Amino acid sequence: MKKLINIVFVLIACIQLSAQKIIHQEVFSPKMNKKIKTIIITPDIQPKTTYPSVYILHGFSGNPERIIKQDIPDLVQKAQEYQTIYVLPDGNYSSWYVDSPIVKDSQYQTFIGKELVEFIDKNYPVKAEKRFRGILGWSMGGYGATNIGVTYNKTFGIVGSSCGALDFNSFGQGYNKYMVDKVLGPLLTINPGFLTDNKVKLMADAGQHYIFDCGTEDVQMIGMNRNFHKKLTDLKIQHLYIESLGVHDDKYWSRSLSEQLTLFDKFFNQ
Repeated sequence: MKKLINIVFVLIACIQLSAQKIIHQEVFSPKMNKKIKTIIITPDIQPKTTYPSVYILHGFSGNPERIIKQDIPDLVQKAQEYQTIYVLPDGNYSSWYVDSPIVKDSQYQTFIGKELVEFIDKNYPVKAEKRFRGILGWSMGGYGATNIGVTYNKTFGIVGSSCGALDFNSFGQGYNKYMVDKVLGPLLTINPGFLTDNKVKLMADAGQHYIFDCGTEDVQMIGMNRNFHKKLTDLKIQHLYIESLGVHDDKYWSRSLSEQLTLFDKFFNQ
């Protein structure tokens, strides 16, 4: 009987180890001098095997826990299906993933684009080449993924934005409502380097793949996404742009992000 109990305990332990795909980690940021809560989702790791990685940035007021419970609820299954490691950093509710010139401990562009990548590369079996590393996000995270991805174009090979806030100049009341002013200051005095339009010329020679999508009923975001698509098209910058039915809610971006992750997988395996 004792031997049988021991066998049961061993089997349970093996099952738990095999199923362990969600890792809660606190990653220290030297630039911000604080730890950032991060969730890492892995497939069943095999010996002497490395995997592509995708950094996923939540929207305004979101967090990594909500991503796996509500925003992309099949993300754990996708990690196994696509054999990819997903990295979900906490964007501190309303950081806008920038290096804030006015809030010293809100330097999320450097944290995600440099410090977090270095941590993941050191501690997880990810492929080091940029063509196997992607970044995407939605809403605030769509802006963040575009801004960070293009800024660190030697780090990320593919960049995705779903219903992203891609133009602060046409954000209207949203600029203050969604607390962009708290990290970047008044729109009239904003550093032009934080405007996505000023990333366009850099995108032309960045050697990256880009995906942008937005819901046709997303009143606040659809105009700025269409305008950004036109700017890229006019400059003949290759990208994929998608519009489909939907408003600015988790029903839309849960579907669109799932589709983008499928495209990311195709990019990694081309």
